[in-house]
Amino acid sequence: MASIDGLPPLREVIRAHGLSAKKQLGQNFLLDLNLTAKIARLAGNLTNSDVLEVGPGPGGLTRGLLAEGARRVLAIEKDPRCLPALAEVAAAWPGRLDVLNADALEVDLAARLTPPIRIVANLPYNVGTELLTRWLSSDWPPFWESLTLMFQKEVAERIVAKPGSKAYGRLALLSQWRTDPKIVLTLPPEAFTPPPSIHSAVVHFTRLEAPRHPADPKVLARVTAMAFNQRRKMLRSSLKGLVPDIETVLREAGIEPTQRAEEIPLEGFCALARRLAG
Repeated sequence: MASIDGLPPLREVIRAHGLSAKKQLGQNFLLDLNLTAKIARLAGNLTNSDVLEVGPGPGGLTRGLLAEGARRVLAIEKDPRCLPALAEVAAAWPGRLDVLNADALEVDLAARLTPPIRIVANLPYNVGTELLTRWLSSDWPPFWESLTLMFQKEVAERIVAKPGSKAYGRLALLSQWRTDPKIVLTLPPEAFTPPPSIHSAVVHFTRLEAPRHPADPKVLARVTAMAFNQRRKMLRSSLKGLVPDIETVLREAGIEPTQRAEEIPLEGFCALARRLAG
């Protein structure tokens, strides 16, 4: 990778700029440029797409995205310490990298990009699931074509979990309702600096033009929140208070009131949401 962009290895970049990953920002730097290029390739053909990257740090994945042909990269970095290193990447790829020093949770990202848009990021651990939930909860179809995101492995497993498993919950329902998510790469702790305590995994989400089953997003969100907040209880108990006769509504949706949330597939929750929306 260094021979492609003329920039030094990431360890030298980190040393030169005195960078160290901050735990409070959820940072873990991925330094292997072969791996960052592989992640960029897993996002698909980038040559005609704008790419959004959140939390680029010293720019390892950024360099991979540019080298793999991204039309333009918008990198959102909250940590001002990383800006000089990213400026060097921008200088090596004139006109193709824009860096914004901001909190991704507070920026209208769609307004700064030109479709088609792909989101590719080694998300900071402390905001990863919140950002994913926002991107999956927006108007549909969303502003992006696909997501290729790195999470803690246990979060990735929750995203692709199936009914009946301990990992199955709201994150799986939301992800699988509107996208086709797949774990495409698993990374050991030693791939990062500093090494996290657990493995990480990259999930690629292919958006669906329409949700798999019709349902009002707000009603579905409320129902699943109540159901999985008390996942060990029977649904007739965890959903008590939604409507006067929740048992009848559950049966009309094809769900036995004595079942628990982790037993109900996506289709069942969507049917229940439609009944409640009424």
